[in-house]
Amino acid sequence: MSLLPPLALLTADGSWPAIIIAAILGYLLGSIPFGLLLTRAAGLGDIRSIGSGNIGATNVLRTGNKKLAAATLLLDAAKGAVAVLIARHTLGETAAMIAGLTAFLGHVFPVWLGFKGGKGVATYLGVLIALAWQLAVVFAVLWLAVAKLGRISSLAAIVATIAVPIAAWIWGERDLATVTTLMSAIVLIKHRANIERLIAGEEPRIGSKT
Repeated sequence: MSLLPPLALLTADGSWPAIIIAAILGYLLGSIPFGLLLTRAAGLGDIRSIGSGNIGATNVLRTGNKKLAAATLLLDAAKGAVAVLIARHTLGETAAMIAGLTAFLGHVFPVWLGFKGGKGVATYLGVLIALAWQLAVVFAVLWLAVAKLGRISSLAAIVATIAVPIAAWIWGERDLATVTTLMSAIVLIKHRANIERLIAGEEPRIGSKT
């Protein structure tokens, strides 16, 4: 990975048509609402009507169905990774980063759901696994450590999300740092209500149905 200025990310190894194709591919894959589809298929209704109203694995867990929650987590991560891998294989590394970014955006802002999707944590992790496994390890280790100690999913996600772009900048991976900074900023914005509850000491713990 080169130490190019961030704007070079868009033209370094691919033409604009390739970038556009990668962006569309990533968005369409990322916008598949697996949490909503799985819970409806299981006869649990609309996942958006319970808990946080989110379509992600944490809210699916509030139904009490751990298998569905695990499947949602894996599929939400997989769609980010698959977008990156397809784009890398067919269009190159620049396209892979763009596809990863737009897969994340597709999950958070899916057109099918009025642009109201999940918070993007699992898809973010999937993108990292395919783009730079070292950053995925940083994310996963911090998430697991904080979740084990505090039993609060949102706190674990916030800590891991902040750490990833910092690690990318420290390692000199400017292109990856640019992409992960954008994704991390969106994750933190999506967690603003959680941050307020954390400060107030009112954030529910993992496994809570509220």
